[in-house]
Amino acid sequence: MSQLEPLIADLALILISAGVMTLLFKSLKQPIVLGYIVAGFLASPNMPYMPSVTDMHGIHVWSEIGVIFLLFALGLEFSFKKILKMGAAPIIAAVSIILAMMYVGSFTGSLFGWSDMDCIFLGGMLAMSSTTIIFKAFDDMGLRKKRFAGLVLSVLIIEDILAIVLMVMLSTLAVSKEFEGSQMFGSILQLGLYLVLWFTVGLYFIPLALRKLKPLMNSETLLITALALCFGMVVAASAAGFSAAFGAFVMGSILAETVEAEAIEHLVAPVKNLFGAIFFVSVGMMVDMQLIIEYIIPIISIIAAVILGQTILSTGGFLLSGQSLKTSMQCSFSLTQIGEFAFILATLGTSLHVTSDFLYPIVVAVSVFTTFTTPYMIRLAEPAYNVLARVLPNKWIARLERNTNEKDEKVSSELQQLWKDCFKRFVFTMLISCVLCLAIMVVMLYYGEPLIAGLVPEQWVHLVTAAVTALLCSPFLWIMMRSGGDSPEVNKLWDSGSHWRVRLTAYGVLRLLIAAVFISYIVDYAVPWTNWLGMFAFVAILMFIIFSSSTLEKQSEKLTKNFTDNLSAREKLNGQK
Repeated sequence: MSQLEPLIADLALILISAGVMTLLFKSLKQPIVLGYIVAGFLASPNMPYMPSVTDMHGIHVWSEIGVIFLLFALGLEFSFKKILKMGAAPIIAAVSIILAMMYVGSFTGSLFGWSDMDCIFLGGMLAMSSTTIIFKAFDDMGLRKKRFAGLVLSVLIIEDILAIVLMVMLSTLAVSKEFEGSQMFGSILQLGLYLVLWFTVGLYFIPLALRKLKPLMNSETLLITALALCFGMVVAASAAGFSAAFGAFVMGSILAETVEAEAIEHLVAPVKNLFGAIFFVSVGMMVDMQLIIEYIIPIISIIAAVILGQTILSTGGFLLSGQSLKTSMQCSFSLTQIGEFAFILATLGTSLHVTSDFLYPIVVAVSVFTTFTTPYMIRLAEPAYNVLARVLPNKWIARLERNTNEKDEKVSSELQQLWKDCFKRFVFTMLISCVLCLAIMVVMLYYGEPLIAGLVPEQWVHLVTAAVTALLCSPFLWIMMRSGGDSPEVNKLWDSGSHWRVRLTAYGVLRLLIAAVFISYIVDYAVPWTNWLGMFAFVAILMFIIFSSSTLEKQSEKLTKNFTDNLSAREKLNGQK
């Protein structure tokens, strides 16, 4: 018990400090997250006049758990279907803003002679606005139903997703200590494959398991099951070389598509609030007033970079996405702060020992200041637009408004829309099928072949491994070649003229070629071929067998139906309500 006493005493101090500060900040109508940061500063060893924590290692472990719960909760609020329904505008705006602000942050750091890693991490921190703070500001100011507020929240969702990608990229960069384009591309590709694989497999099996176990589920068992899945994915992500936070986000996004998502979100909220509070308190413990005083000029410069960069460059990003000047300014003025992901990236840089000690307290100071100014910046947007509208020539205003997508647009023809729908399904189907086939091949190569080697003679190992691989991949190969090929939409396009027939033919040939690549690899692995003509003929025969198999057709249709039913289950349930 004596070993636990310091940790328990530290937890008591953290929660008492956090409780007092949150009540104080709530009464002052300020974001509670700032109360946590102030509580951490008061309870830290940097504050000699107050009781302070003694076991910083234990606090660090708890804060890492807090990050896991924060990302898990973010995943529960996320929906891939919502992203697809948003259209291109939020994606264009988010990508433009992130690239612009990363450059602003890196350039600002370089002006003070900081290291390359400090500049890169600072750019990443400045690129991400605070979802929590903006959401609360809109709520308090009664702006949630405004059009620009919806667009801002859409951009924040995209930013949260890109922040996960950025975390992976910065982790890779931190480990390699140099920018290797091919290595970075490989990491992003690996991230994409991992995300698609686990989302597809998880969305197929997890809702099915939850439905089977529903009679045994109450609040307690559902909570434990959800947390078990979360931490299981954390372990899997860590084993694959990704961060624990990324694994938590992936599992949250999978569970977000199930009918139990709202119940899980409600049950997890108190746990997330507890460990999230510990995380933000640990952020406050990193604040060192001596460092802040020493680096007051960089802090003021970074605050100016955030406010000016977001108001000017983000306005350009929203204009580029097709918004009017007024809407663009309202959106960009709302994003003038840094928040949760800045702390997470700062923690990542500190834990990997690639950023300087002064960067963490600087970022916290900038975040605190910009958080306080957020409501005032939101109110300032419309007056700033009115001033700009009076100053700018009418020609410039007309040119800026010309490309807005807020005006009526031409509705594409029915056939064009049909083709777009077919093409989206094609990309979605091929992506999932390719990733699953690739995953089966990797699993069979690293785990299946050693198992088979203990069961059959050595000369048969490759042949048997290839045969099992082909058997497991065959339903997905059938989906690659034939899924949706005889749908009413495709038939209507085919009957609508040669122009559409050329597109559909090219689409069909591409599907066959992609399937042929997978089958060729499996065949060559089974028996290395020297006669390419013979191998081509054998691959063609296998493709014909798979293509014409009625058994595979039934299996593939069943797999597809189960997946699409799981994907739309929550939507249907909400529709019934």
